[in-house]
Amino acid sequence: METLRVGVLASGTGSNFTAIDDAIGRENINAEIVVVVCNRVGAPVIGKATHRKIPVEILEHRLYKDRAAFDQAVAGVLQAHRVSLVALAGFDRLVTNVLLDRFADRVINIHPALLPAFPGTDAQAQAAEYGVAITGATVHLVDEKLDHGPIIAQAAVPVQPGESAETIRARILEQEHKLYPSVIRLFAEDRVRVRGRMVTVDGAEPSSDVLFSPPLAAD
Repeated sequence: METLRVGVLASGTGSNFTAIDDAIGRENINAEIVVVVCNRVGAPVIGKATHRKIPVEILEHRLYKDRAAFDQAVAGVLQAHRVSLVALAGFDRLVTNVLLDRFADRVINIHPALLPAFPGTDAQAQAAEYGVAITGATVHLVDEKLDHGPIIAQAAVPVQPGESAETIRARILEQEHKLYPSVIRLFAEDRVRVRGRMVTVDGAEPSSDVLFSPPLAAD
């Protein structure tokens, strides 16, 4: 099977980028991050990728007339690097169908909540304020709506009464760093199946930490 060529879109610290890249080497995942696209000059992820000798393309979104024009440029870079899976890792821009149509069912994102609960920004604070007993992280396919696409996998994080948003954030991030690479592996092993909003995983096994959808029965 060919090595999965991953393109990472990032805007900030790059902690999920490094978690994915570390896991690829440590866990022998048949994947490679071939390019990091960043929309913010000076973002820490740039230095981290450069240190790892991974190509970086800086595309400042403010220099483009609209989201579609920016996504056109991003898609061009990803295609030039022959990317087969796009992973959003702290990317702070909504993507449009200009990008999604080029990579149908191949753009994924990680969100620090159990979607569909607490979409949008600062999901950890939303969870703390709402007083939930459980929150977590979700990896999902990206569509044109914010934190809306079909769910691939989730990891649960219990919340203690009165726990602060910051402590919740740290514990969710720990799970993100495990969950995202595990989903990259699924794509590398061609085990992800998409039917509308239903995503199933071939050979998924029950786990106390990560929840995958089992495969559908044959028609």
